Amino acid sequence: MKTHNPSKLLSLWLLIFLQAGISASSLVVEIVAGRMIAPYVGMSLYTWTAIIAVVLAGFSVGHWWGGRIAARDTAHALRMAGWIMLAAACTTAGATLLLRAFAGPVIATFVHPMAAITALSALAFFLPSLFAGVPAPILTVAAMRGRAQAEQALGAMFASGAVGAIAGTLLAGFLFVPWIGSVMTLGVITVVYVVAALICFRLGSLLPRGQVAALGGIVIALATGYGALTLPAVCDRESSYYCIRTVALSDNPDDPVNLMVVDHLAHGISGRAEPQVMFTEHAAMLDALPRMRMGRTDFSSFHIGGGTYSVPRAWASRGIGDITIAEVDPEVTAIAVADFWFDPSTATILHGDARVALNRTSQQFDVIVGDAFTDIAAPEHLVTQEFFALVASRLAPGGVFAMNMIDNVDRMNALAAVHATLRSVFPSVEIWTEAVAPEPGQRRVFILLASAQDSAFATVDALAPDLRRFQVLDSAFVDNILGQRNPKILTDDHAPLAFLMGFDPAVD
Repeated sequence: MKTHNPSKLLSLWLLIFLQAGISASSLVVEIVAGRMIAPYVGMSLYTWTAIIAVVLAGFSVGHWWGGRIAARDTAHALRMAGWIMLAAACTTAGATLLLRAFAGPVIATFVHPMAAITALSALAFFLPSLFAGVPAPILTVAAMRGRAQAEQALGAMFASGAVGAIAGTLLAGFLFVPWIGSVMTLGVITVVYVVAALICFRLGSLLPRGQVAALGGIVIALATGYGALTLPAVCDRESSYYCIRTVALSDNPDDPVNLMVVDHLAHGISGRAEPQVMFTEHAAMLDALPRMRMGRTDFSSFHIGGGTYSVPRAWASRGIGDITIAEVDPEVTAIAVADFWFDPSTATILHGDARVALNRTSQQFDVIVGDAFTDIAAPEHLVTQEFFALVASRLAPGGVFAMNMIDNVDRMNALAAVHATLRSVFPSVEIWTEAVAPEPGQRRVFILLASAQDSAFATVDALAPDLRRFQVLDSAFVDNILGQRNPKILTDDHAPLAFLMGFDPAVD
């Protein structure tokens, strides 16, 4: 009896498009995984490392399993591919539910952040990746069987998978996430996987007794996806860069105070009634120290990062003009205007990378403020020797560069490296922090002031929101830190700031 071989009856193009669609969908899920996990553990080099490792592990196991299935009769293998695509649809739809249900317990269980990130990635996205990896060898073998030029079919199937992966990456980053959000994107991929399952069933001639079970699987996948869509949104706004939330901190509606949460970290706090009062240590120092150094209000400033726009808002209220702000995410600006009482007419706002913006302008500024921490570290291209040289070239004579820094007081490797890098460009680099003894293991907020000369003062008092005193670290103490750590200069070629920051828990 002759074995039925569907690949002889169907166009190779159908198998190519099916392969490309599944590959594209699997890469969409990989990109969305980073966006989905960010509200719980942030977005950093470590997050992407864990996600990519988990997804590739899933693909690898799936490809191995698919190869074993592909050795069977083609019709049987295609039917099995259909069932596996239904499993991919169900697990993809359920990823949101798993994260909502288990993110808190997982983070509480795994103290080490890398362990928590990896565990969350595996919990939500290993199975979708595994199931999505199974069809590739099955469809490839089906395309090759019975064809005179099987090698060309093999090449076409490999190419379609690669093209699909490229398309999926681009669609996720430039279309799906910014337009419809992460949860809806997973819903779309769930539907794509269901359609792929139906095509596989059709190619494999699913028997009538299996059609009822297939219908049940489709209902489960779609119902799970719908359940995920009905959950309360994690983000007030999900942009191309961040999951952004506004949290009200004041019970008095006549005196509102709001907190901006970007991904999983508190990013800034502002009060409507008192624009000149800072509510965090780093904002208080970034506000007070440059003003003290300038000693006047007629100075120009360039701000790297907007966030809640607290410092530019405070300076505008003091009559300080000529304020330029480079904020990479337009949604952050929109929320600062809507929820943090920032008046956009008081500043020039550039939506884009601050380094690009500084490169494009020849203007010199009296003050440049670096406030670009987005997770456990600042973007690495904003802490290098080359970038600091660019900053120095954009400072007017007598100007000052102020940037915030967070580090563990028991290590201070990152602080030492940034200080050493700044010292390779600027004659004077000061480290400022709150004038209280640190607790062991504390992640401390520092401000580095870089300029041509030291400050004429060693302490400053500022509201944060209560009156606090901040002081410059003694130069001998700083030299001792540098001597013990022998820090390397951070360059565009090698700036491992996140590694130097260490693996402290970063979930607030």
